[in-house]
Amino acid sequence: MRLQQTLQRAVHCTGTGLHSGCQVSLTLRPAPPDTGLVFIRKDISTSTQVTASIENLRPALLSTVVGVNGVQVHTIEHVLAAAAGLGLDNLYFEVDAPELPVLDGSAAPFVTMILEGGITRQDRHRSYLKIVRPIEVRDGDKYITIRPAPVSRITYTIDYDHPLISRQNYVYSWSPETFVREIAPARTFGFLGEVEALWENGLGLGGSLQNTLVLSEDGLLNEDGLRFRDEFVRHKILDLIGDMALLGLPFIGEIEAVCSGHTLHARLVAQILESRESWMLVSSRSSVHTGRFRDLPPALVASPQRD
Repeated sequence: MRLQQTLQRAVHCTGTGLHSGCQVSLTLRPAPPDTGLVFIRKDISTSTQVTASIENLRPALLSTVVGVNGVQVHTIEHVLAAAAGLGLDNLYFEVDAPELPVLDGSAAPFVTMILEGGITRQDRHRSYLKIVRPIEVRDGDKYITIRPAPVSRITYTIDYDHPLISRQNYVYSWSPETFVREIAPARTFGFLGEVEALWENGLGLGGSLQNTLVLSEDGLLNEDGLRFRDEFVRHKILDLIGDMALLGLPFIGEIEAVCSGHTLHARLVAQILESRESWMLVSSRSSVHTGRFRDLPPALVASPQRD
């Protein structure tokens, strides 16, 4: 067991929203123990806080969105991945627009921000959600499974009919050092035809070759090339790490994902919390509770608030 963690001091950045194209100012601030990861919209008069939890998840295309009482925050998966990958439990994200900045399309700039702010331990022990029975969600030949394991690990497989991607597989053993080195720099990607379709539907307005890997029929439009030969599957792991933060607690278990995406990621999180017999809460008191919601942080058990 280890202590909960937050930032030592606030850090700030500005950038463009991937889908909205709007200019965004983002500040990360320390938060007290047991707060969780919480978004605050500074551009509206209400003081609504939106916790990153599956209860607050809202329907979206190609991104992760949370909202409470009509207040939404879009495209949060990369900053959540940075926080979860570095082991931060409590953090405020103050943003002055409906969408987070995309920056370079990866989690690396957010990692840099967090490391510049410093990570500090708090006077509260961390709890973990330990998987004790397998759980699977499936959509045709696409699926994602989580099963018992002594440590946290992700095996991800993607398969695209494109010469630069084809079938890629990557195994990520969870650690902050490995996340920073092997996962955080992997950028979001899309196919040229899909990008043009997004533009026609008013999405992807902030996308560019500076923040998105864009694939033509047989190549890559980005002149700087790939950061990793298998950057595509590494970015899918990055997205999954961010989406798994919607559990509200770190997990202990092994995930296998095949041709998955945000929708299946979210379905897995929801299925985990619904399958009370399939997990145990390992608490700071060194005791283990089987699927008892009263032992979970309030952010996980609050009644959903609908838009």
